[in-house]
Amino acid sequence: MSAARLELQPSWKLAAAISAAHVVAALSVAVVLPSWSGYLLAAALVALGGAAAWSRALLRSSTSVRALEIAGEALTIELASGERFEAKLAEHRHVSRLMVTLSVVRPLRRTILVTRDMLSGDLFRRLRIWALWRRLPGVAEKQLAA
Repeated sequence: MSAARLELQPSWKLAAAISAAHVVAALSVAVVLPSWSGYLLAAALVALGGAAAWSRALLRSSTSVRALEIAGEALTIELASGERFEAKLAEHRHVSRLMVTLSVVRPLRRTILVTRDMLSGDLFRRLRIWALWRRLPGVAEKQLAA
């Protein structure tokens, strides 16, 4: 049985995308509702975008996922706080050449988004294969010696 530990790196691209989406939403609210309540809602949206980018993309929150450990079909999640738990995943997931999303149903409900710049190319490829097939690619002993 092959195993892998995937330590996630902060993604400045994802942080920029999250922040930009919240800024666009805030500007839309400010245009549609040009009053103090609209501006207050717009400010709240920008703050929410900053908090989401801080936690999910820059991995700075204590509840941010910092590492994934894959062993066979099992997935262990390590948070920035040091807490570790084995996750039960939902069947639905999204795998593309840019990102992988994994929906955790137990012990807590959340979706983990891993972008291509959060891992090295080989590790991201291994995560994509595991997410699709729930198996890591094997390597023959002769290939390791080369």
